[in-house]
Amino acid sequence: MKKAFIIIVVNCCFFFNAFGQNTTTFKSSDPAIELAFNCAKKMALSYKGNSNDPVGPWYEAALPSRSAFCMRDVSHQSIGAEILGLNKENKNMLSLFAQNISENKDWCSYWEINKYGKPAPEDYRNDKEFWYNLNSNFDVMFACWRLYLWTGDRTYIDNPEFENFFEKSTTAYIERWVLDADSLLTRPEFPNPSFPFNIKDDFHRCRGLASYSEGINGLKMGVDLVAAIYRGLLTYSSILRQKGDIQKAEIFEKKAAKYQQQIEQIWWDDTTSTYNVIYTSDGKFSKDGGELFLLWFDALTNTERTQKTIEHLISEKTNIESLSYLPFLLYKYGFEEKGYEYILHLTDPATKRREYPEVSYGVIEGIVHGYMGIEPDATKNIVTTLYRGKSETISEVDHLPVLNTVLFIKHEKQNTTLQNKGNNPIQWRIMFTGNHDVIFINNKKITANHKKDDNGKSYTFIDVPVNPGQKIKASFP
Repeated sequence: MKKAFIIIVVNCCFFFNAFGQNTTTFKSSDPAIELAFNCAKKMALSYKGNSNDPVGPWYEAALPSRSAFCMRDVSHQSIGAEILGLNKENKNMLSLFAQNISENKDWCSYWEINKYGKPAPEDYRNDKEFWYNLNSNFDVMFACWRLYLWTGDRTYIDNPEFENFFEKSTTAYIERWVLDADSLLTRPEFPNPSFPFNIKDDFHRCRGLASYSEGINGLKMGVDLVAAIYRGLLTYSSILRQKGDIQKAEIFEKKAAKYQQQIEQIWWDDTTSTYNVIYTSDGKFSKDGGELFLLWFDALTNTERTQKTIEHLISEKTNIESLSYLPFLLYKYGFEEKGYEYILHLTDPATKRREYPEVSYGVIEGIVHGYMGIEPDATKNIVTTLYRGKSETISEVDHLPVLNTVLFIKHEKQNTTLQNKGNNPIQWRIMFTGNHDVIFINNKKITANHKKDDNGKSYTFIDVPVNPGQKIKASFP
């Protein structure tokens, strides 16, 4: 067993010479999670495309054989990509999705674009015949907002092509595809059919799927789409607030609330203590794997139901694409042991289809965003850290690009060190689990603040400014 472990280490670590030390690095006294990061990093960077391809900077975010990227996968992979320095790729790919929204496609974009800068022929024949999951516009919006929060790059919210995409997706797109909150269960199964319509043709039947769940006969609505619309409208509201348009922001916030209410009032099943996921044209609800997106789009407000949803998800077998979302989500919702377990599972050479691009990018976000608990927020120019690893484990991340600067962060028992190695100042919110009266900043005692999460778990925190070049060590007694 030890020999196999050493072989894997050698195979996974040669990439440092190939890709250099300028991308984010991770070290830990726990060799298993350090190995997981290094293997995921190697695999993720192997999917980086050639910037000289006609499409411009890109990375694989679809079935690898297609040399392409699709809206759902890019939306999921984008933070992992940003951590690894693929910022040009993120901006280019998301820009292309935004640019290609059009009325002729009923305000859809291209679901999948290949390295030639063309809609992938596997999913597109012409503007009236193509594959499209309706969640995708809102998923792309959410990705743009999360990238803005992570990077501080206002292009993601101010660029005219993004502004047009956001506005059309939250108005004309919802109207054209009959996605108003009051129409979700009464809308036609095929609102914008091609003529003549051929139900056996995927580019007719799947032109506007009302879910990320596919291959379901009579699909009329998926709860994952309801969650996506909710998050899309709330995202647009947040963007409008950031621009100072408070009145319009409040209008979209109220619209979003109607979709969240429907999730709790219509889709929850008391008999099984789980959410229904699919609604079909025969008027029946059913279960499927789509409840994952209730968590991804942060669409649940009932703590008890959220816990039951997670417990149900991890008790079920699912495909590798869905599993790749779990490392980050499980850490986010307090299931640290399970998050760690999935990170190791997804990077285990014995795991089938672990080569799917979403997997490696999901692991990278799971470790940096989840396990290390690093959470930037460009609206306040603040980076929060909350270590979710084992208390006896020492872990550090270096060369991490966030908020227009570069950070080194090290967690060890009872203390965290942050060094601002870039050129821009930030605020650092230092967070520790538990109640502590004080936090020491470079050995100086500071009175601490306290808060509790939705589960009643207590945290201690303070905010301190960190200037370029400055290194601060925070600890509790």
